Amino acid sequence: MPIVIGAKRESGFTDPIGMLADCHRRVERFLDVLVLVAERAHGQSLTEEQRSAFDTALRYFREAAPKHTADEEESLFPRLRRLDGAALAEVLARVDTLEEEHVCADRAHAEADRLGQLWLREGSLSPDGASRLIAVVKGLREMYRHHIAVEESEVFPAAAEALSAADHAAIGSEMASRRHIATEKQLPSAR
Repeated sequence: MPIVIGAKRESGFTDPIGMLADCHRRVERFLDVLVLVAERAHGQSLTEEQRSAFDTALRYFREAAPKHTADEEESLFPRLRRLDGAALAEVLARVDTLEEEHVCADRAHAEADRLGQLWLREGSLSPDGASRLIAVVKGLREMYRHHIAVEESEVFPAAAEALSAADHAAIGSEMASRRHIATEKQLPSAR
């Protein structure tokens, strides 16, 4: 079954932590697509199905994934940093590392996109280009495995417990706004 960008979400904006975890499942699936296609075709001509899946995965990381990073860096992490408490000190240290990983991931995604777009445009990659693409996407997949595990086992549970209902609502609203989706709070009243 193909993966569709913009498919129905499992969690809603009233559960922003759940939405962040849902996004992780999409990140994992799209990374798997990139690795699978890159390894199987190794820079040679793509079938129409491979081409479509690969292009969709590249587009996801170009267009949708940056919104997820913004959800964390602009909405979730700053609210966690505003909270006091020794219990959050370790989580906040993890947040600093996660933000550094976002920067490294952005660079790797830019390289994967450049090589991937070249492949789609030219119809093939040199053996060195194909090997580099495989290394980059496999490296991204490995980095995300650790990154996602830390977020889902440490940061998200701490956020779910420590943040207020108002914080959760604000994060959800900001996430919706990044996607140009009106939430109930943003909808004009029907008077």
